[in-house]
Amino acid sequence: MQSFAGCAAVAGIGMTELTRQSGRTELELAAEACRAACADAGIVPGEVDGLLSYHMNDSAPVVQVARALGIERLRWHNDIAGGGTQAASVLGDAAMLIHAGVARNVLVFRALNGRSGTRMNTASTGPLERHTYGLAGPIPLFAMAATRYLHDTGLTAEHLHAVVAQSRRNAAANPRALRREPLDLAAYLAKPYVCTPLRTADCCLETDGACALLVSGVLDGPRIRAVVRGGGPGCSSMDRSPDVTAVFSAHVAPLLWAASGMRPADVRAALLYDAYSWLVPRQLEDFGLVAREDLGAYLLERRHAWVNPHGGLLSEGYVHGLNNVAQAVRELRAGRETALVTGFGGSYGSAALLTR
Repeated sequence: MQSFAGCAAVAGIGMTELTRQSGRTELELAAEACRAACADAGIVPGEVDGLLSYHMNDSAPVVQVARALGIERLRWHNDIAGGGTQAASVLGDAAMLIHAGVARNVLVFRALNGRSGTRMNTASTGPLERHTYGLAGPIPLFAMAATRYLHDTGLTAEHLHAVVAQSRRNAAANPRALRREPLDLAAYLAKPYVCTPLRTADCCLETDGACALLVSGVLDGPRIRAVVRGGGPGCSSMDRSPDVTAVFSAHVAPLLWAASGMRPADVRAALLYDAYSWLVPRQLEDFGLVAREDLGAYLLERRHAWVNPHGGLLSEGYVHGLNNVAQAVRELRAGRETALVTGFGGSYGSAALLTR
């Protein structure tokens, strides 16, 4: 067990409205979500002594957010560079601060104008762009990995549709969700490709909004049981990888089970980082939730309906994965015993287990 296991609880969650044009600054969005998380936890912002955020040069610095919230003294603060890989591991950062006695109440937030401002689909994929792969951003990069994964598993467009359509069905009862309309197979197949085999519906939403969590060592709530972060050669470094489909989950899943003392059968809520539809079966497989040979029938029979019950990043909105963590807290408050949350960034990422 990790030394910080169980010492920190997610005592509060807060979100702004999710839109495609907020008309507001990232600072305004962050402050609203943070105030909501504090109110949900039953404290005032002045009781916060730690503040963490992650970003890709598209957010408000934590010191500006602290000023907007009226927090006069912080014992620890950090702006963490990075995107989706941080969605789960930022829980570990907060828990370690609490375990070390550095802070008692740590606010974690992600704020972005991901549609009206800096858009993720234009983000650089790094030095690979200078080579001959033609990877002009993250979608072509992960589309290449998806092509190989579909070939290896025998999954088809029909299976990807099952992921997307179930996401929409789950989101139908979620008033926060941006995509709640049904999507039948014919309508899915009519969607234009962004980069084969990924259609527009296979890619997560571009969203303006903010989400915040209040992680506490003195308040009650779902407990942070284990957090891991890591990776290896894979779809972020295709020119050096023995397996271009090996996303983060292939590397961190064994670490998570070893660190937690738990098993896949213990998971009752799966909040999987669904930046692209094919990542859902890949993570189900890697975390031992479904065997590869069973994936096809599992998806077509919609047995994955328990995954991302709010609609996930494909249908609720894209707050760089932190909104999935907020949903994990809702699921545990509603009676689920254990929730798995993940953070994706190609072959590197993170995962966490929260318990009621």
